[in-house]
Amino acid sequence: MATRTKTGNTGKQRPSYRCTECGWQTAKWLGRCPECQAWGTVEEYGVPAVRTTAPGRVTSSALPIGEVDGRQATARSTGVPEFDRVLGGGLVPGAVALLAGEPGVGKSTLLLDVAAKSASEEHRTLYVTGEESASQVRLRADRIKAIDDHLYLAAETDLAAVLGHLDAVKPSLLILDSVQTIASPEIDGAPGGMAQVREVAGALIRASKERGMSTLLVGHVTKDGAIAGPRLLEHLVDVVLSFEGDRHARLRLVRGVKNRYGTTDEVGCFELHDEGITGLTDPSGLFLTRRAEAVPGTCLTVTLEGRRPLVAEVQALTVDSQIPSPRRTTSGLETSRVSMMLAVLEQRGRITALGKRDIYSATVGGVKLSEPAADLAIALALASAASDTPLPKNLVAIGEVGLAGEVRRVTGVQRRLSEAHRLGFTHALVPADPGKVPPGMKVIEVADMGDALRALPTSRRREAPRKDEDRR
Repeated sequence: MATRTKTGNTGKQRPSYRCTECGWQTAKWLGRCPECQAWGTVEEYGVPAVRTTAPGRVTSSALPIGEVDGRQATARSTGVPEFDRVLGGGLVPGAVALLAGEPGVGKSTLLLDVAAKSASEEHRTLYVTGEESASQVRLRADRIKAIDDHLYLAAETDLAAVLGHLDAVKPSLLILDSVQTIASPEIDGAPGGMAQVREVAGALIRASKERGMSTLLVGHVTKDGAIAGPRLLEHLVDVVLSFEGDRHARLRLVRGVKNRYGTTDEVGCFELHDEGITGLTDPSGLFLTRRAEAVPGTCLTVTLEGRRPLVAEVQALTVDSQIPSPRRTTSGLETSRVSMMLAVLEQRGRITALGKRDIYSATVGGVKLSEPAADLAIALALASAASDTPLPKNLVAIGEVGLAGEVRRVTGVQRRLSEAHRLGFTHALVPADPGKVPPGMKVIEVADMGDALRALPTSRRREAPRKDEDRR
């Protein structure tokens, strides 16, 4: 009787699958990577052969770190001080920076201004656009006055052509707008795909390191605000910058997300207008409303954007509700934090008039306040609107408010007070132990919401009109 034998397929290589985002491997295909939770990133690849790498010739001998010449990595200014602030002094030769932001926020306008101001006879600039034609970029350059004889412009979507322009122009700065529009014919896939973005970024990074050329790449973002493309792109580049701003406001912020040559706690402030984009060395004026008399429902605070203090204004308005469920509308403020301040005022501050009224709260100038240091200003603005009593004009409020009604300390109180004093504010409500106070400024330490609400004047409260007077 014949016996059956199992045929082993140990000599046959089984297909393997790997996530292009995080590198997680599996023996079968999956639609979603269980490691990084990304969809459509698991692709098949061959079983890697076991190889050993023999020692090879070194390009340069290893030196003690103290003997390495660091002058070759000295940052060069871009000509835009606010942009240099975020970069840590300027662009380092051979460094690659990635600037990402939402469509229409002003990325191309900013980089075209940087390209013109950094171009000189010794340092040429090459601006490569893959989204527009050369004539369209020229129209924008005429509008923002970004014309320079040493600024070269090319419209290309092929990686080989871009590398050819580098050989012809030999620039010190390359600006590519954007990395998702450039493709290599040697790689399968459409422009903007993961494989194409990885290949284009890798080729440009190698060219930058070999030539000592600074490179600025423009990147797209997803609907969630994350940088589009493989996460490997953020790891490859040296600097990652985020360009933020409300499309209906003039303020634009450039934040450092990653910087191998400096800190990431600096923020550059810009103003976008019809003539282009300009840096703001003192942007606090955009967030304040100049008025002759104090208005109920307004309170000023000092927020920290990175290491930069900015004075911002919080406004609140309460009206009688016409529906069973009163409205709660916010703009520039987190809805959850406004709801917390309403609960604290009602329970700890004994203000019961807010529960059945429509409440609207917002900031001035399009600034977004998300740090807890603005809690005290939000609470005082709501209390001022509820009692129809204005706060003093020269008062700022700084502090985090807890659910028990206590006012907690926040970071950078001295820096915030110095900025408020520089702008002419003379009084401040702060948590206990604020540290050194600027001369000529009166600081009132508050321990809880009860102490803070005592700052509301009681003599100017307006009485609601009586019903019999309304009928007349």
